[in-house]
Amino acid sequence: MAKSASTSKKVASSAAKVLNSKSSTKAERAVAASALTQRGSTERTSSKVASSASKILSSKTASKAAKSAAASALTQKKK
Repeated sequence: MAKSASTSKKVASSAAKVLNSKSSTKAERAVAASALTQRGSTERTSSKVASSASKILSSKTASKAAKSAAASALTQKKK
């Protein structure tokens, strides 16, 4: 049986920082919102958000908090 993944408290805190930051991009905010939605939930990341998360992870300018939220969102992508 597959393990159910959800956003950890630490990642949720990082996602909240991204949402509160004025310098966050639209894509970073979407990924952070997705990660927060999945905190204690069975919701999964959509393909569109997963694509944004992938770009954030490979970005040289994205913050550590944004990359943390992106990694969590990708882990919880719809299969």
